[in-house]
Amino acid sequence: MSKHVVTLIPGEGIGPEICEAVRTVIDASGVEIRWEYEEIGLDCLEKFGTLLPEKTIQSVAKNRVALKGPTTTPVGTGHKSANVTLRKVFDLYANVRPALSVPALKRPWNNIDMLVFRENTEDTYAAIEHMVSSEVAQCLKVITWPGSYRIADFAFRWAIAHGRKKVVCVHKANIMKMTDGLFLDAFREAAKKYPEITTADIIVDNCAMQLVRNPAQFDCLVLPNLYGDIITDLCAGMVGGIGFAPGANIGNNCAIFEAVHGSAPKYAGLKKVNPSAVLGSGIMMLRWLGETEAAERIDKAMNAVLEEGRRVTYDIGGTASTDDYAQAIVDKMREQS
Repeated sequence: MSKHVVTLIPGEGIGPEICEAVRTVIDASGVEIRWEYEEIGLDCLEKFGTLLPEKTIQSVAKNRVALKGPTTTPVGTGHKSANVTLRKVFDLYANVRPALSVPALKRPWNNIDMLVFRENTEDTYAAIEHMVSSEVAQCLKVITWPGSYRIADFAFRWAIAHGRKKVVCVHKANIMKMTDGLFLDAFREAAKKYPEITTADIIVDNCAMQLVRNPAQFDCLVLPNLYGDIITDLCAGMVGGIGFAPGANIGNNCAIFEAVHGSAPKYAGLKKVNPSAVLGSGIMMLRWLGETEAAERIDKAMNAVLEEGRRVTYDIGGTASTDDYAQAIVDKMREQS
């Protein structure tokens, strides 16, 4: 019998092929996982009349952990985000995105090692929009004390558990005095429980500039939903691109691990896309499951393959397919064992 049962949601576009490559690597690490495949997205809308079938919901609720591929969300029109729907169903209020320099990738910034905690259920992502008139659209920014306090408290608890020293609240409370002011007040209240952690706050536009000028000054950031989405993509670009940006969506009852990037439908079926972001999310999942040794084995092998630069994907100067890159990591693990 497998030690863990994990829901695997391949997603859309490039999702199925990169998720299969990642499964190959994780299975080769020695960890015992039984995968339950479930569906999400546009195909489900056609088959079941919903982006998120009840069967998928039940699987995630039962297993309490999932690895998910990207989904497609139309811009400006069409259906709402399946990702946002999934987060709301399971109240996955904490989005955790590491930003860690990849030694093999030559970037203007070195030694970046940050954790970004994004509130995942409120802000403009509540999607409360309406037309005031034919020429005026309005979107409501929803910030609550319970939502703000719990993401701040989560950030402090995670920081302590992972040996972090400083948590900075990112906001725009100089302009949005009520909404962002509430978020900042909740952060300061939560901080009182954790005197061992150094705290500070910074206005979001200044944060963006400071990240580019001197990212080493930051350890952990906690942000409302929209700023978190933007700042984490900035951080991803600084460490090597969206192909190296893993993430986790965590609630009180389950955790879903997924890459930051989208479904890239124009590349679907070509098997050329870098699966490192989903693999990084898988590494986060293994650590969440207590499989630290397997996580470290994969991480070490992946970095060795990247350092050699022979069997890597096109986005980092190679010609390897998605599957060949994954197999190179598997081969490296066997060499290192």
